[in-house]
Amino acid sequence: MFAVNEKKVIAVIVEGPSDEAALGSILKEYFSSAEIQFVVVHGDITTKDYTSTDNILSKINNLIESVKQKYGYKREDFLKIIHIVDMDGAFCDDAIVEKDVEGVRYYLNRIETKYPDYLIRKHTQKAEILSKLYSSGKINGVSYRIYFNSCNLEHVLFNELKDFTDDEKADMADDFAEKYEGKVEDFVEFISQDDLIAPGTFKQTWQFIEKEKHSLERFTNMHLIFK
Repeated sequence: MFAVNEKKVIAVIVEGPSDEAALGSILKEYFSSAEIQFVVVHGDITTKDYTSTDNILSKINNLIESVKQKYGYKREDFLKIIHIVDMDGAFCDDAIVEKDVEGVRYYLNRIETKYPDYLIRKHTQKAEILSKLYSSGKINGVSYRIYFNSCNLEHVLFNELKDFTDDEKADMADDFAEKYEGKVEDFVEFISQDDLIAPGTFKQTWQFIEKEKHSLERFTNMHLIFK
Protein backbone atom coordinates (compact mmCIF):
# COMPACT_ATOMS: atom_id res chain seq x y z
CA MET A 1 0.00 0.00 0.00
CA PHE A 2 1.45 3.33 -1.09
CA ALA A 3 1.77 6.30 1.23
CA VAL A 4 -0.03 9.55 0.54
CA ASN A 5 2.68 12.07 -0.27
CA GLU A 6 2.00 15.28 1.61
CA LYS A 7 5.65 16.30 1.52
CA LYS A 8 7.90 16.81 -1.48
CA VAL A 9 10.62 14.19 -1.85
CA ILE A 10 14.38 14.75 -1.83
CA ALA A 11 16.31 11.74 -3.13
CA VAL A 12 19.86 11.46 -1.72
CA ILE A 13 22.21 9.18 -3.66
CA VAL A 14 25.25 7.95 -1.70
CA GLU A 15 27.95 5.33 -2.24
CA GLY A 16 27.55 3.28 0.93
CA PRO A 17 25.47 2.68 4.05
CA SER A 18 27.97 4.57 6.25
CA ASP A 19 27.30 7.72 4.22
CA GLU A 20 23.60 7.40 4.98
CA ALA A 21 24.33 6.66 8.64
CA ALA A 22 26.58 9.71 9.03
CA LEU A 23 24.46 12.23 7.13
CA GLY A 24 20.92 10.84 7.28
CA SER A 25 19.66 12.43 10.49
CA ILE A 26 21.34 15.75 9.64
CA LEU A 27 19.68 15.99 6.23
CA LYS A 28 16.33 14.85 7.60
CA GLU A 29 16.46 17.54 10.27
CA TYR A 30 17.57 20.30 7.91
CA PHE A 31 15.01 19.39 5.24
CA SER A 32 12.27 18.57 7.74
CA SER A 33 9.57 19.99 5.45
CA ALA A 34 10.47 17.34 2.85
CA GLU A 35 10.61 13.54 2.74
CA ILE A 36 14.23 12.31 2.50
CA GLN A 37 14.80 9.03 0.68
CA PHE A 38 18.32 7.61 0.52
CA VAL A 39 19.52 5.57 -2.44
CA VAL A 40 22.61 3.54 -1.53
CA VAL A 41 24.60 2.53 -4.61
CA HIS A 42 26.96 0.13 -2.74
CA GLY A 43 29.95 1.37 -4.70
CA ASP A 44 30.92 4.16 -7.03
CA ILE A 45 28.42 4.44 -9.87
CA THR A 46 30.87 6.53 -11.91
CA THR A 47 33.46 3.74 -12.14
CA LYS A 48 31.21 0.72 -12.54
CA ASP A 49 31.74 -1.44 -15.62
CA TYR A 50 29.58 -0.49 -18.60
CA THR A 51 28.92 2.99 -17.18
CA SER A 52 29.78 5.84 -19.54
CA THR A 53 28.97 9.47 -20.28
CA ASP A 54 26.37 8.17 -22.74
CA ASN A 55 24.34 6.21 -20.18
CA ILE A 56 25.11 7.77 -16.78
CA LEU A 57 22.01 10.01 -16.75
CA SER A 58 19.75 7.06 -17.51
CA LYS A 59 21.47 4.98 -14.81
CA ILE A 60 20.82 7.72 -12.23
CA ASN A 61 17.26 8.03 -13.46
CA ASN A 62 16.88 4.27 -12.95
CA LEU A 63 17.89 4.74 -9.29
CA ILE A 64 15.18 7.38 -8.89
CA GLU A 65 12.67 5.14 -10.68
CA SER A 66 13.34 2.43 -8.10
CA VAL A 67 12.43 4.90 -5.33
CA LYS A 68 9.30 5.94 -7.21
CA GLN A 69 8.16 2.35 -7.60
CA LYS A 70 8.98 1.39 -4.01
CA TYR A 71 6.99 4.23 -2.47
CA GLY A 72 4.47 5.03 -5.18
CA TYR A 73 5.86 8.49 -5.94
CA LYS A 74 5.22 10.41 -9.14
CA ARG A 75 7.85 12.53 -10.86
CA GLU A 76 6.16 15.72 -9.67
CA ASP A 77 6.55 14.52 -6.04
CA PHE A 78 10.32 15.06 -6.27
CA LEU A 79 11.78 18.36 -5.15
CA LYS A 80 15.36 17.54 -6.06
CA ILE A 81 18.11 14.93 -6.23
CA ILE A 82 21.22 15.31 -4.07
CA HIS A 83 24.11 13.08 -5.16
CA ILE A 84 27.17 12.74 -2.89
CA VAL A 85 30.38 11.13 -4.20
CA ASP A 86 33.96 10.45 -3.07
CA MET A 87 36.65 11.96 -5.30
CA ASP A 88 39.22 9.20 -4.70
CA GLY A 89 41.92 11.27 -6.39
CA ALA A 90 40.11 11.03 -9.73
CA PHE A 91 41.98 14.00 -11.22
CA CYS A 92 45.43 12.99 -9.96
CA ASP A 93 46.70 10.53 -12.56
CA ASP A 94 50.18 12.05 -12.38
CA ALA A 95 50.28 11.08 -8.70
CA ILE A 96 49.70 7.36 -9.32
CA VAL A 97 52.69 5.25 -8.27
CA GLU A 98 53.15 1.57 -9.08
CA LYS A 99 53.75 -0.35 -5.87
CA ASP A 100 53.20 -3.91 -4.68
CA VAL A 101 50.27 -3.20 -2.35
CA GLU A 102 46.83 -4.68 -1.85
CA GLY A 103 44.07 -2.62 -3.45
CA VAL A 104 44.63 1.13 -3.76
CA ARG A 105 46.27 3.28 -1.09
CA TYR A 106 45.62 7.02 -0.98
CA TYR A 107 47.93 9.69 0.41
CA LEU A 108 47.79 13.48 0.18
CA ASN A 109 50.49 13.53 -2.50
CA ARG A 110 50.26 10.14 -4.21
CA ILE A 111 48.19 7.03 -4.94
CA GLU A 112 49.79 3.60 -4.70
CA THR A 113 48.53 0.62 -6.70
CA LYS A 114 49.79 -2.58 -8.23
CA TYR A 115 47.87 -1.82 -11.44
CA PRO A 116 48.41 1.85 -12.45
CA ASP A 117 47.14 1.45 -16.02
CA TYR A 118 43.83 0.04 -14.79
CA LEU A 119 43.44 2.84 -12.25
CA ILE A 120 44.19 5.51 -14.85
CA ARG A 121 41.45 4.05 -17.07
CA LYS A 122 38.99 4.16 -14.16
CA HIS A 123 40.03 7.72 -13.31
CA THR A 124 39.51 8.82 -16.90
CA GLN A 125 36.04 7.24 -16.89
CA LYS A 126 35.18 8.84 -13.56
CA ALA A 127 36.47 12.29 -14.50
CA GLU A 128 34.48 12.37 -17.75
CA ILE A 129 31.29 11.18 -16.03
CA LEU A 130 31.64 13.66 -13.15
CA SER A 131 32.05 16.50 -15.63
CA LYS A 132 28.84 15.42 -17.34
CA LEU A 133 26.98 15.12 -14.03
CA TYR A 134 27.95 18.45 -12.48
CA SER A 135 27.00 20.17 -15.74
CA SER A 136 23.59 18.47 -15.95
CA GLY A 137 21.34 20.46 -13.60
CA LYS A 138 18.35 18.18 -14.12
CA ILE A 139 17.63 14.49 -14.58
CA ASN A 140 14.32 13.61 -16.18
CA GLY A 141 12.98 17.04 -15.27
CA VAL A 142 14.03 16.87 -11.59
CA SER A 143 16.62 19.31 -10.19
CA TYR A 144 19.95 17.48 -9.73
CA ARG A 145 23.16 18.49 -8.00
CA ILE A 146 26.25 16.38 -7.33
CA TYR A 147 28.52 17.14 -4.35
CA PHE A 148 31.95 15.76 -3.49
CA ASN A 149 34.14 14.72 -0.59
CA SER A 150 37.89 14.51 -1.12
CA CYS A 151 39.50 12.16 -0.91
CA ASN A 152 36.44 10.53 0.65
CA LEU A 153 33.76 11.09 3.29
CA GLU A 154 35.89 9.82 6.19
CA HIS A 155 38.73 12.14 5.14
CA VAL A 156 36.39 15.14 5.24
CA LEU A 157 34.49 14.26 8.42
CA PHE A 158 37.37 12.85 10.50
CA ASN A 159 40.51 14.25 8.84
CA GLU A 160 41.95 10.78 8.41
CA LEU A 161 43.04 9.41 5.06
CA LYS A 162 43.31 5.64 5.41
CA ASP A 163 41.63 2.46 4.24
CA PHE A 164 38.96 1.92 6.89
CA THR A 165 37.08 -1.38 7.09
CA ASP A 166 33.32 -1.37 6.61
CA ASP A 167 32.88 -2.00 10.34
CA GLU A 168 35.12 0.95 11.20
CA LYS A 169 33.21 3.16 8.79
CA ALA A 170 29.91 2.10 10.35
CA ASP A 171 31.13 2.82 13.89
CA MET A 172 32.56 6.21 12.88
CA ALA A 173 29.37 7.15 11.03
CA ASP A 174 27.21 6.25 14.04
CA ASP A 175 29.42 8.30 16.36
CA PHE A 176 29.32 11.25 13.98
CA ALA A 177 25.53 11.11 13.65
CA GLU A 178 25.21 10.96 17.44
CA LYS A 179 27.54 13.95 17.85
CA TYR A 180 25.37 16.14 15.60
CA GLU A 181 21.95 14.77 16.48
CA GLY A 182 19.66 17.78 16.92
CA LYS A 183 22.58 20.10 16.12
CA VAL A 184 22.26 20.65 12.39
CA GLU A 185 23.51 24.24 12.67
CA ASP A 186 26.71 22.97 14.30
CA PHE A 187 27.18 20.54 11.40
CA VAL A 188 26.66 23.29 8.81
CA GLU A 189 29.25 25.38 10.66
CA PHE A 190 31.66 22.41 10.67
CA ILE A 191 31.23 21.63 6.97
CA SER A 192 31.61 25.33 6.06
CA GLN A 193 35.07 25.83 7.56
CA ASP A 194 37.33 27.91 5.33
CA ASP A 195 40.08 25.29 5.24
CA LEU A 196 37.60 22.55 4.29
CA ILE A 197 35.41 24.05 1.58
CA ALA A 198 36.26 24.17 -2.08
CA PRO A 199 35.90 27.88 -2.94
CA GLY A 200 33.42 29.64 -5.17
CA THR A 201 30.11 28.84 -6.80
CA PHE A 202 28.90 25.30 -7.40
CA LYS A 203 30.60 25.13 -10.81
CA GLN A 204 33.76 26.78 -9.48
CA THR A 205 34.07 24.18 -6.70
CA TRP A 206 34.18 21.49 -9.37
CA GLN A 207 36.72 23.42 -11.43
CA PHE A 208 38.80 23.72 -8.26
CA ILE A 209 38.69 20.02 -7.36
CA GLU A 210 39.77 19.08 -10.91
CA LYS A 211 43.08 20.97 -10.50
CA GLU A 212 46.45 20.01 -9.00
CA LYS A 213 46.11 17.40 -6.22
CA HIS A 214 42.87 18.78 -4.77
CA SER A 215 40.95 15.54 -5.43
CA LEU A 216 43.35 13.83 -2.98
CA GLU A 217 43.42 16.67 -0.46
CA ARG A 218 40.75 17.39 2.14
CA PHE A 219 38.03 19.43 0.46
CA THR A 220 34.25 19.31 0.09
CA ASN A 221 31.45 21.35 -1.46
CA MET A 222 28.73 19.76 0.70
CA HIS A 223 28.29 23.13 2.41
CA LEU A 224 26.42 24.21 -0.73
CA ILE A 225 23.68 21.68 0.07
CA PHE A 226 22.72 24.01 2.93
CA LYS A 227 22.81 27.30 1.01
